[in-house]
Amino acid sequence: MLAAYAARFDADDPVSALEVGERPAPEAPDGWVTVDVKASALNHHDLWSLKGVGLTEKNLPMILGCDAAGTDPDGNEVVVHAVISDPSWQGDETLDPKRSLLSERYQGTLAEQVVVPARNVVPKPAGLSFEQAACLPTAWLTAYRMLFTQSNLKPGDTVLVQGAGGGVASSLITLARAAGIRVWATSRDEGKRAKALEIGAHDVFESGARLPERVDAVMETVGQATWSHSLKSLKQGGTVVISGATSGQAPKSAELNRIFFLQLRVQGSTMGTRTELSELVQFMANAGIEPHIDSTFALADARKGFAKMNEGDVFGKIVFTV
Repeated sequence: MLAAYAARFDADDPVSALEVGERPAPEAPDGWVTVDVKASALNHHDLWSLKGVGLTEKNLPMILGCDAAGTDPDGNEVVVHAVISDPSWQGDETLDPKRSLLSERYQGTLAEQVVVPARNVVPKPAGLSFEQAACLPTAWLTAYRMLFTQSNLKPGDTVLVQGAGGGVASSLITLARAAGIRVWATSRDEGKRAKALEIGAHDVFESGARLPERVDAVMETVGQATWSHSLKSLKQGGTVVISGATSGQAPKSAELNRIFFLQLRVQGSTMGTRTELSELVQFMANAGIEPHIDSTFALADARKGFAKMNEGDVFGKIVFTV
């Protein structure tokens, strides 16, 4: 079957480590199902994998991809949940020490077929195309958990979304707006600030700009470059929820004095649960929300999509059709 996979690692030029070609079709063990992939979506996780982060040489070749929508063996249209927990684990699978994501221990979704535990498929919303549904399992699910599980936000509150443009950030803007939360967003890029307004932000600011007032929560995916601004933007007792650090993981100062004196809460957040994915799907259907797609490529042209993400000129999701 056709697949996009990591054949080696290259920390400086990750796209050069990508191969697009034939791989053996997967076989589903007991309790797992084979999903015929109709569309899959790209994440920064895939670029990091090509750099050798989270993978070892013994895992290669590894089919990349965490996101997919397709059909199960009975012909049902489904969305794939990428978090694989231990069969014996009970409760929130993101807390399972033995958990992994597709494309880490198990072959990923950038292929014509993927095998996953039967419990890891949820019905696809009828109102979403396969391309749109493929955007949900990582970026949109991460955003949903950040907003509605980890932040303590409620309708009428104000949230700051750092780094508008990325898949998670754009998802956060639209979901928060639909939930009745006032949304502010930042970006270094004027075009991305304008786009953030189009998809639901109430106001936008340059990165690091002083805000009109402090906010109830900050959604942080940028990390090192915006960390100090995030803490300074919070009200007393506010929360910063962090699910990524694309600019680096080591800010010059953790600003511990600010955190304890203002009683700020720093909350990590990773992916989401099967239950949250089902809730997200229903929320989007009820609110009439559609995912933001930056561009679509055929799987055979996956290298073009990887190159586009690596260059950073992206707003929303890059999708591959199969």
